[in-house]
Amino acid sequence: MKTLFILNDAPYGTERCYNALRLAHNLMKQDPGAGVTVFLMADAVVAARKGQKTPDGYYNMERMLKRVVTGKGSVLLCGTCMDARGMADEDVMDGAKRSTMDELGAATLAADRVLVF
Repeated sequence: MKTLFILNDAPYGTERCYNALRLAHNLMKQDPGAGVTVFLMADAVVAARKGQKTPDGYYNMERMLKRVVTGKGSVLLCGTCMDARGMADEDVMDGAKRSTMDELGAATLAADRVLVF
């Protein structure tokens, strides 16, 4: 079963991204063959910025997204949203990639479930 997660909120300040990725990890754990795609839009694109340094004991979005990638999921970022926030491709963590609304549309049509956070 393919699940698409669309994240919109900033990675820190609220826990929406954090909770979305917790659920994504859980789905991947329960069904290692499940297809999980995380599409970051608006302020959520900052979650995939490489080199994040968070206080000890605090969650780190880069590490959480890396778990999606290593679990054979995909992490896509809205290119327009990246541009609006001054993010270049070289600012993005390994395994995540710039994407488009066309790709989001295709991922939405291909998904069995779409969850928006």
